[in-house]
Amino acid sequence: MTSTGSSSIARGVVLMIVAMLIIPLVDGLAKFLSAGYSPLFLSWARYVVACAIVLPVAAAYRGRRVFPAERRVAHALRTVFLVISMTLYFMAIARIPLATAVSAYFVGPIIAVVLSVPVLKESLTARKVLSLVLGFVGALVILRPGATIEPGLLLAFGAGLSFALYIIATRQAAQDSDPLQTLVFQCVVGALLMTPQAVASWTTPAWSDLVFFVGLGVFSAVGHILSIVAFRLADASTLAPLVYVELIGAAAIGYLVFHEVPGPGTLIGAALIAAGGLILLQRQRPA
Repeated sequence: MTSTGSSSIARGVVLMIVAMLIIPLVDGLAKFLSAGYSPLFLSWARYVVACAIVLPVAAAYRGRRVFPAERRVAHALRTVFLVISMTLYFMAIARIPLATAVSAYFVGPIIAVVLSVPVLKESLTARKVLSLVLGFVGALVILRPGATIEPGLLLAFGAGLSFALYIIATRQAAQDSDPLQTLVFQCVVGALLMTPQAVASWTTPAWSDLVFFVGLGVFSAVGHILSIVAFRLADASTLAPLVYVELIGAAAIGYLVFHEVPGPGTLIGAALIAAGGLILLQRQRPA
């Protein structure tokens, strides 16, 4: 691999890490707002606010060509997979403990690494496998999943599978597409797809909560565009393990905002996840 290629992959890894640290900000805002609003309504609102942010920016830079002209099937698939994943996940956490649902959901990156080999023809190196294992073990240490199989757990596994398909479709869609156009497509189509469930769970937002709804859209848009750019710079099997970095950000938000003190298991799991990320970063150093 050339030094230019190594630098490109390293930038992709860094952008993915930053994106995964931003996503917990969205989760923190959603947790705060969930006291008065349905999670399904909040998910729809996140897309709508993101649309209001990215559409004017895309129009200013791209004129009328705000949607990608290429790989539209892949763009449509990645958006559908993301909406399905989000919907199944919210259905799961209504039935089983959040930690159990999250642990099942994080089978997604595992499946994505496996699928990237036959679908995207990517290489599966020993270093990637080790990084993935460290991340997955770290997630299990933090989340301490239960062993009881019930319908809610199956829904969470379904959400993880849909997320894996989203990762693969994102890699295909991001190959030749402009990141801003990709994000606009995702936000607009995602908002349309989620409108029925938002109507069914509608609650008119209070004026005092509007700033938090804006935050949902802003952080979501920034996190997604960073991840989209990352997938243009590095392959799916390299970036997939970095999804676990989101757990570190979630622990920080829980401590700083909701006064949740991480226990020893959380600290050990975070160390394992960080070790997995360092292995990937070391891989990018040119010889």
